[in-house]
Amino acid sequence: MATIKDVALRAGVSVTTVSHVVNDTRHVSAKGRERVEEAIRELGYVPNAMARSLKSNTTSTLGMLIPNSSNPYFAEIVRIVEDRCFGAGYTLVLCNTDDEPRRQSVYLQVLAERRIDGLIVVSTGAGDDDSLVTQLHGLRIPTVLVDREIADPACDLVETAHMQGGLLAVRHLLSLGHKRIACIGGPVGVMPSEQRIEGWRMALAEAGATPNADALLWRGGFTSQGGYEAMHAILRTEHAPSAVFVCNDLMAIGALRAAHESGVHVPDELSIVGFDDIELSAYTSPPLTTVAQPKERIGALAVDMLLERVGGKRRDARKVVLQPELRVRASTARHASFREAAAPSSSSASSPESASTQTRKSRAP
Repeated sequence: MATIKDVALRAGVSVTTVSHVVNDTRHVSAKGRERVEEAIRELGYVPNAMARSLKSNTTSTLGMLIPNSSNPYFAEIVRIVEDRCFGAGYTLVLCNTDDEPRRQSVYLQVLAERRIDGLIVVSTGAGDDDSLVTQLHGLRIPTVLVDREIADPACDLVETAHMQGGLLAVRHLLSLGHKRIACIGGPVGVMPSEQRIEGWRMALAEAGATPNADALLWRGGFTSQGGYEAMHAILRTEHAPSAVFVCNDLMAIGALRAAHESGVHVPDELSIVGFDDIELSAYTSPPLTTVAQPKERIGALAVDMLLERVGGKRRDARKVVLQPELRVRASTARHASFREAAAPSSSSASSPESASTQTRKSRAP
């Protein structure tokens, strides 16, 4: 492998001149710069990034921790973050913690040893926030939290108003005439899930629809398998709901499969709303009604806020909460009682919708 001395010898200049060209630290004549750059190309010389970082105290590298790389929501956020980093001249180092606090701790130390300039963290949310806060304080690296807040006033935060998203989803179902609305939540203690569940509870309380809402709460672990198993459990209950709010799209996809296997037609017999608006949600059968998180803005803001702190343009922490939007697709429809009220009595016996209404009557609250 070629060294800086090899480049200097080939270009007929001093090692110091090569260093100034590589690091752009002092003016070098156009002719001298051209000879150095030609020698670099011919020899395939690669500057030592670590040595350069020790001199400049920067590495032009950012780190990012996510809890589950198999979840399309996080994959889409990572892509946005990486594009933004690349455009700003930074390299992104990605670590998947697999929802394990210990792995999260190890990766934080690894990233610190690589002398990253800043850090974006989606925490595991596994009830180990105190340990994470302590470690972040010890590392003293500018940090932006995404999606999941922890009790650290020194970190920036970008997240969606999760409770508001839950309200949007359930109010939509209530507007369609559904009263018995179940919820499939994520892991216990993960704040976005708890906030979305709270939005579900609040919407039901506003409408007076379900006195004992928690009897209709299941957990799916934010995985498609979890949503699949939870939906099968819901459909086995004596008084099954007419609609289900699912706290992320991955679980909702599993729920759609469970409904299909059980012979329950979505949305004629059961309406389903997800959360996140991952790209796949528009291609399920039927396409999924979902609460959209503004992923483009989340990713862009996370990088921009981090680079402000890295560049010394801002010292005080910022908290940005973005508003979600409802994307209405084909997995939700009016409750059977609403359809009966709207249908002309003379044609109700022969209409196709009437047939699904009769099927649904036994499941109506």
